[in-house]
Amino acid sequence: MPVKKKEYEIPLAPIDRILHRQGAERVSEDAVILLRNFLEKIAQEIAREAVDASKHAERKTVSEEDIKFAINRLQRIICTQLNL
Repeated sequence: MPVKKKEYEIPLAPIDRILHRQGAERVSEDAVILLRNFLEKIAQEIAREAVDASKHAERKTVSEEDIKFAINRLQRIICTQLNL
């Protein structure tokens, strides 16, 4: 049975361009994939928190404030876990 490829929202090419614009001469495909996977996971967590915030406020629309709230909340959680 063939293995189903996991679909990603963020394409690899923009990640590669970002790394090159920051001065990388060469970038391995594994590095691009790892960064893309990390960014997608972070984006999913922020989206989940933002959706929860909008639902809590009894709104259907996720607002800029919901995203800001989600980012701040996740920053606090990460800093707490790292004892910063």
